[in-house]
Amino acid sequence: MWRDVQRRFSRGQSRRRLSLIRKFVPIRKDSYAMLDVLRLLQQRNGHKFELIAVNLDQKQPGFPAHVLPEYLTKVGVPFHIETQDTYSVVKEHIPEGKTMCSLCSRLRRGILYRVADELGCTKIALGHHRDDMLQTFFLNMFFGGKLKGMPPKVQSDRGDHLIIRPLAYVAEDDLTRWAEVRNFPIIPCTLCGSQENLQRKQIGQMLRDWQQLYPGRIENMAVALRNLVPSHFMDARQFDFKGLVPNGVADADGDKAFDAEELPAQAVGMLAGLPLMPR
Repeated sequence: MWRDVQRRFSRGQSRRRLSLIRKFVPIRKDSYAMLDVLRLLQQRNGHKFELIAVNLDQKQPGFPAHVLPEYLTKVGVPFHIETQDTYSVVKEHIPEGKTMCSLCSRLRRGILYRVADELGCTKIALGHHRDDMLQTFFLNMFFGGKLKGMPPKVQSDRGDHLIIRPLAYVAEDDLTRWAEVRNFPIIPCTLCGSQENLQRKQIGQMLRDWQQLYPGRIENMAVALRNLVPSHFMDARQFDFKGLVPNGVADADGDKAFDAEELPAQAVGMLAGLPLMPR
């Protein structure tokens, strides 16, 4: 896990000032692990940044408000607890049985940007890991009709903050093992955590099924997100098909439209026999 995070930061992603870590409900293993690795970066690699953990208390019933302040005080990390009753807002506007994540996410994002401004923070670190990246890619492809993932570094919606994801190369299984070793006080979400038919959960199960049947598939797909070939897609905004003419120069990617793909039999079996969605 540490090696994956170092690779992420070695690509020029951490040289500027980092002032804010987002730790909203739910307080998951990835939030705690991200805090661990960023503190290690401060200590070992000479990266100069300030660190403040931010938590949103959404007034969910039964939320143990004391857990996170006690943990952060124990490990010596400055923190800010923001209290906003977004739980009631979501319950009021979303009909029973409908997905709550979209509205909840928009409310949290707006609060996050406001708090970042109030704290003087220009960079926001989020705890999304490699498996989150892949789930987002497939969600956008299956339900949004676009090839769009979750970038490790991006400008915020409003354009005045930089969003980074230090765990972009880290596998969820590694985070699970690390959480067990560190015995993090995990706080589940009583909103989305109680909804079993979410599309993201279905995509996550699909990826786990693939990985179980064909080990290494998740790793290959994660590598593919970093190896795009625009000339071999169909988006004219990304490649000038109209202006393409023979130039006498060989293309390293080549035109294999008439060649049989040299895929291992196992990979072909995966494509032919595995359902897109879990049964």
